Amino acid sequence: MIFMDTKMSGKLYLCATPIGNLGDITKRVIECLKEADIIAAEDTRNSRKLMTHFDIHTPMTSYHEFNKYEKADELVRMMIEGKNIALITDAGTPAVSDPGEVLVQKCAEAGITVTSLPGASAVITALTLSGLSTRRFSFEGFLPREKKERKLLLEEISRDTRTVILYEAPHHLKGTLDELLETLGNRRISLCRELTKKFEDIMRTELKEAVEYYSEAEPKGEYVLVIEGRSREEIRAEATAAYENLSIEEHVQGYIDKGLDKKEAMRQAAKDRGVSKRDIYNALLEK
Repeated sequence: MIFMDTKMSGKLYLCATPIGNLGDITKRVIECLKEADIIAAEDTRNSRKLMTHFDIHTPMTSYHEFNKYEKADELVRMMIEGKNIALITDAGTPAVSDPGEVLVQKCAEAGITVTSLPGASAVITALTLSGLSTRRFSFEGFLPREKKERKLLLEEISRDTRTVILYEAPHHLKGTLDELLETLGNRRISLCRELTKKFEDIMRTELKEAVEYYSEAEPKGEYVLVIEGRSREEIRAEATAAYENLSIEEHVQGYIDKGLDKKEAMRQAAKDRGVSKRDIYNALLEK
């Protein structure tokens, strides 16, 4: 049994659903969806196919981007009254780049227990298939559509040394690739689509080649873009170039003028230049 005795309020169960292949759903999730009092689904019409396939007859209610605040309040009241609610998204794990985030926050504020039934995730699936570094990564979801906010975020991403993961719709892909190439330069990228499905496709290439390819090919399906982070060598080279026109004395004095003591200013200048603190000390002594 998934549900234990609840003394007063019910619980919220975050149920991961398949991102493509229906076989990726867990036994625990199926049991939870059958035993819950109600299922909150992003799109009840889409989720009905999943319910039919696994012979699940639990009542469903819609919970999506356009009703996430008022509906979250309603669902919280139901849980306070003792109902157990299973939350699902159209595909993957709820609350990741998803309105479920709001419901979890409201449950936390109301003292309602939230538990997760892990499973499929497009983010992790794409990352592990990308062939890029998996040690450190940043997930940004869909880029904002508002131009100013989008530009600021792209500039942040351009400085990030972690592998960066984005979602993108087919009708926006070409424009996004153009912007990425312009802002980030020609980095390695993996374009993942149809994940876990029969025609799963992973294109491991560089941004320049991806732009050229999609200037002729028509994007199909939802994409997960996995992009190489900025190299530390590039950062060090830029930092070195920035200080080439500064004497060591001017470099240290600049940090002192910002409020650092001399010892810390020397340490920071050494770090900027990729040399030891003693090298800085000796150079200043010669002066």
